[in-house]
Amino acid sequence: MEQITIDGKAVKDPDMILSAGSELVYHRLPWKEPDAPYLLEVSYEDNDMIALNKPSGLQVLPGGLFQQRTVLKQLQWQASKQKSSLSNQESHPVPVHRLGRGTSGILLCAKTKLAKTCLAAYFADGTSVIGANSDMNMELCTRKISKIYRALVSGMVEEDEIIIKQPIGIMQYPGVAKGLYVATPSGKPALSKVKVLERDVQGNRTLVQVAIQSGRPHQIRIHLAFVGHPLVEVKRAKPKVKICDNRELTYMVILSMLLEANQSPLTLNLLTKTFAQDGGYPRPLTPVPGDCGYYLHAHQLTLSHPTTNEVIEVMAPLPSILPNTGRGKENYHSLEDQLGMSPQPLIF
Repeated sequence: MEQITIDGKAVKDPDMILSAGSELVYHRLPWKEPDAPYLLEVSYEDNDMIALNKPSGLQVLPGGLFQQRTVLKQLQWQASKQKSSLSNQESHPVPVHRLGRGTSGILLCAKTKLAKTCLAAYFADGTSVIGANSDMNMELCTRKISKIYRALVSGMVEEDEIIIKQPIGIMQYPGVAKGLYVATPSGKPALSKVKVLERDVQGNRTLVQVAIQSGRPHQIRIHLAFVGHPLVEVKRAKPKVKICDNRELTYMVILSMLLEANQSPLTLNLLTKTFAQDGGYPRPLTPVPGDCGYYLHAHQLTLSHPTTNEVIEVMAPLPSILPNTGRGKENYHSLEDQLGMSPQPLIF
């Protein structure tokens, strides 16, 4: 079967122009998606919304190599199981914001169209406020939703509180088709407030709490790296490259032949890249910014209920690497203890 057809005929001319009413069909090649966790804990649920405790490594929306192993697909699958012919109001759970694939913790999802519209507006309002007034402090912003994260960062953060106002924008980056989000003066306004919880002197790392007013992509990771304290990386074994199922045997046979013929590493690299075109998505052979491997957890979510206006607070249990404050106090040294004073937040 040809991959691309127009009105049932295979396309051989890449410059072919479509006519009005023509039907273009793309037959995607099959591939095996990378392993990903699939267990989703429910932290809160009612008739309008559901808050999930997302594990690190699970992507929220389909994209790239992950088309089925995502939170959205799991929600749709669960909804299809619960549908009843006697019910006129069917649930349509959908995430109203994103968490990075490597970020764990609370993910808020709407179960009705009304809740989706309302909750999406909550998140948009905070970002628009920052865009309208970049000098506004978080304490002065009245919001109907707030998010607090727990993170482990590299180095010793000297200040007890830091307010980061660095804009975030996109730049081109090899291996990232749509570009990479970075700290740049030409980007869009963003605001994060960082509070030190514990300092691990021996491990040269700091446990922090981060509250974000805006919701730029990868905002916390970018802002923490901008002030010189990137997230601590998870030490993992180097993964083995997995080739598409229906071509793996062929690949291994050709690879062994090339090795026996003492072919150069360049030839083997070209072969690997050729066989890595799984369904049109190149399988990355080297890590790029945004991959999993860091300690960031969406710990607390407080919001005004979309239909009752009741204040709802949801907590996601902390991973063992991100303990509650009070643990490891023997390594904790606050600036207030050292100087006998309470310094003002440092603003970037």
